[in-house]
Amino acid sequence: MESNVIPDSVRHQRLQPGIGFSSGATGTLRSSLRPGVTVPIAPLLSSPASLAASSGPPPPPPPLQLHSLYGGMGAGLGPGASGHCNPGNPAVLKEAVEAVVRSFAKHTQGYGRVNVVEALQEFWQMKLTRGADLRNGALVVYEMVPSNSPPYVCYVSLPGGSCFGSFQFCPTKAEARRSAAKIALMNSVFNEHPSRRITDDFIEKSVNEALASFNGNREEADNPNTGIGAFRFMLESNKGKSMLEFQELMTVFQLLHWNGSLKAMRERQCSRQEVLAHYSHRALDDDMRTQMAADWVNREQSVAGTIAQELATTERELEDARLAGRELRFYKEKKDILMLAVGQLSAANTATLPSH
Repeated sequence: MESNVIPDSVRHQRLQPGIGFSSGATGTLRSSLRPGVTVPIAPLLSSPASLAASSGPPPPPPPLQLHSLYGGMGAGLGPGASGHCNPGNPAVLKEAVEAVVRSFAKHTQGYGRVNVVEALQEFWQMKLTRGADLRNGALVVYEMVPSNSPPYVCYVSLPGGSCFGSFQFCPTKAEARRSAAKIALMNSVFNEHPSRRITDDFIEKSVNEALASFNGNREEADNPNTGIGAFRFMLESNKGKSMLEFQELMTVFQLLHWNGSLKAMRERQCSRQEVLAHYSHRALDDDMRTQMAADWVNREQSVAGTIAQELATTERELEDARLAGRELRFYKEKKDILMLAVGQLSAANTATLPSH
């Protein structure tokens, strides 16, 4: 048995994602745990004939129903999606946001109009100075959707990675920026409440709700190789973190599921526990996005129109979630990956054009 033990130094190397896996029988854990489903980027730049010859991967699985597992957690999406206000009622959402902003202004700057853009930045700067683990600093980043006429749309990304967007009709770019800042400030403030922390009691309640929802038994909850056991493993690994922090982690697994990567890893004989342990410490980066985009290029080459169809669905999801005041990173990342795939496809086609 001891001959099968992998030294820590070798295991660390093999767990690095970001390379294509060999089609031969001797793969490594490093290659098996790569986020991509199909081939690395290089073959995409060869020729249309070689691309067409590939049968391509099966279509991605249906969306991962995370809310079914989360129970009362609300998936870390904040009041706009966890029952504290009705996301289907814009008036109620607006009232809830304004109430939180007024309360924040009262306790930090006294009565009067608050500059929500400045307040949001100050909030995260305050968290940093108080010892919050913000690897990339406290900078809040805004992104305007290009448009020459209203309504204008703005997204805001918080230091941990969570993303929110303007949820009202905004006649100006400045108003869109303020609207995005309001919903982000509300979620940031609400996320500090003790009820938004993952505790032993919360884990037990969530696991029991998951067992009830899926007619599972107690043994499943104690086995990390089952779905519910993996859910418990994730929660216990993040004990003490807030719901927004947990949602930022879950976004990685949502994307891996959406892309078909989790299914591919199972087929490469990766255990669920290995995947969870590895990607629980793996932040979303350009390498992961590029590999997923390559998989969508492969699908497009197999079935023309695949990317356009998925992009249309993703844009509708993003729009609905934005207007409901929900956390948006999963939808935003999906759109960015698909747009990256469009760019890769264009580059591949350009590279194979005959020279004159």
